[in-house]
Amino acid sequence: IWRKSLWPELTGTLALAVFTACLGSLQYGYSLGVINAPQKVIERHYGRSLGVWSDREAQAAGNHTEGAEGVFLEAGQHPSVTMYWSLSVAIFSIAAYSPPFWWASTMYILCNRVKGMLMVNVLAIVAGLLMGLCQMWSPHIMVISGRAVMGFYCGLTSGLVPMYIGEIAPKKYRGALGTLHQLAVVIGILLSQVIGLDFVLGNDAFWPILLGLSGAPAILQSLLLPFCPESPRYLYIMLGKEQEARKSLYRLKGPYDATGDLEEMRREKEEADKEARVSIWSLIRSPVYRDQLCVALMMHISQQLSGINAIFYYSTSIFSQAGVAQPVYATIGVGVINTVFTLVSVALVDRAGRRTLTLVGLGGMCVCAIAMTVGLKFQSDYAWMSYVSMVAIFLFVSFFEIGPGPIPWFIVAELFSQGPRPAAIALAGCCNWTSNFIIGMTFPYIQEALDCYVFILFAALLLCFTIFTYMRVPETKGKTFEEISAAFQKGRKKNATDTELQQLKTSTDA
Repeated sequence: IWRKSLWPELTGTLALAVFTACLGSLQYGYSLGVINAPQKVIERHYGRSLGVWSDREAQAAGNHTEGAEGVFLEAGQHPSVTMYWSLSVAIFSIAAYSPPFWWASTMYILCNRVKGMLMVNVLAIVAGLLMGLCQMWSPHIMVISGRAVMGFYCGLTSGLVPMYIGEIAPKKYRGALGTLHQLAVVIGILLSQVIGLDFVLGNDAFWPILLGLSGAPAILQSLLLPFCPESPRYLYIMLGKEQEARKSLYRLKGPYDATGDLEEMRREKEEADKEARVSIWSLIRSPVYRDQLCVALMMHISQQLSGINAIFYYSTSIFSQAGVAQPVYATIGVGVINTVFTLVSVALVDRAGRRTLTLVGLGGMCVCAIAMTVGLKFQSDYAWMSYVSMVAIFLFVSFFEIGPGPIPWFIVAELFSQGPRPAAIALAGCCNWTSNFIIGMTFPYIQEALDCYVFILFAALLLCFTIFTYMRVPETKGKTFEEISAAFQKGRKKNATDTELQQLKTSTDA
């Protein structure tokens, strides 16, 4: 009753398809967060494997917990352990953004959407097995290999899932259903934080199981995908199978008059047939898609360079300075805020619109970044300033999840027609992961150089992103793919006309 009253077009099959696709996003979020909680435990096992820490050394240190921890801390500072641990974290992002850039576009074209998700699940299962069975061989080699394979998987699924959901979702709910990708990601992060606590799985006995569970959602998704209909847009526009597309529409939406949807697909197919098959390189060079590509890439860059990852890196020390006895629970609180405000975005995105929520989110984050700078600067002088920083962190995360977090993932599929869409999503995903990696590698140095003023840099970037969004990003709420494309073409024609008039005026003056 609740579903039919709020979302009357959301059939059981559509709900199953979206849920199944979002299992890939859940796995992506879990893999992002799972490595952090058991860091000390994993470093200890790396030290044992590398021969820089052993049970005999622990016994020599006193044969009790305190002595073992003392030896462990020395091992954790060993250059080899530090190197392998850093590689375990960084390899995930490196692997995630490198392969999609070159061959995801081809994969999207050759494989249908459902089969594509089914194929990449092999990577996730292999990665889970490598990490789950890491104690059977060298843990550092097994974990790094598993993280690399999981990075390949997440780089692909971060493009496949939003594209599939965007193509099967009814126009009226395309934004809300598209936001579920980000919701699943933040739930995955929160889940990894909770079960990564030392009294659950983040301990010496169960940490391989904690890492191995990264592949569990792929098994469930593989069982459910055969019951999910293929994207009707893919069937009609890319394969020319009108009757199969009609059947897929009926499965997704129930009995209804599909003439309007099929007519829209027919017009898009006619436009797509006029275009050459678009590769990543031709997309970059083409002036036809330049405006859409600029908007898509800038939105993904703004998501990562907003400072959201820096917040997670810096939050523990801020919470500690504010007197929080267990900063890890405050970090979990940030994860809860992540989830709650992503739900808020799900509720608002098809009412307020993509552009409005992105503007509100970026502007609010800019103000919060300034507030954090003030709090960090004066927290040694005024104790209550630490709480200003804490509140600013929670609000910063809230504003991020309202717009800049979820919207870039699905708006790319709305900005491009069927022909260039796979290449655009692959390129945007590569841009996102590259920006993520740059922030992860450079933030410690930026923090050391700027100290408490580190978030002024992000405030300046956020202001620039807000202005760009206001000037260049169109509203896509409630519009067909054809209407969105026409809006960009109109803008290009207007710019061309303005240029011609300026040239004519210049020649006349001369």
